Amino acid sequence: MSDLKLQLKDAQKQAMRDKNKPRLICIRTMLAEFKRIEVDERIELDQARGLGVLDKMLKQRRDSITQYEAAARQDLADVEHFEMGVIQEFLPTPLTDDEVTALIAQAITDSGASNMKDMGKVMGILKPQLQGRADIGKVSGKIKAQLA
Repeated sequence: MSDLKLQLKDAQKQAMRDKNKPRLICIRTMLAEFKRIEVDERIELDQARGLGVLDKMLKQRRDSITQYEAAARQDLADVEHFEMGVIQEFLPTPLTDDEVTALIAQAITDSGASNMKDMGKVMGILKPQLQGRADIGKVSGKIKAQLA
């Protein structure tokens, strides 16, 4: 079992002891997503894949917040903000813009990328380093700007 999954299980037990229902629901949602993937694909999730799942859940929450705020449903947006906070507790510390820019420059140099056709090579190098630590969509935009 990965360290991430063990952390989630420990947090679940603590939330049960504390009778913190909103936190418990969010943690159970994360564990359920892990379990769904493990059952569907008949694999044991490793740390990198687990971070990818949490990163995806975080992106879903961001999208939901945008939609809820556009529909003037602040009550639902507040729930999503809370869940984002809980999910972020289990992700590594985010990278700063300067760190991301330095990683992009290094990846472009390592891959020998010179134009947009080489973007896949750069993303292949960066994705494992950035998983759970930066918004891949924003990083993609920065790479495009540098390769253009």
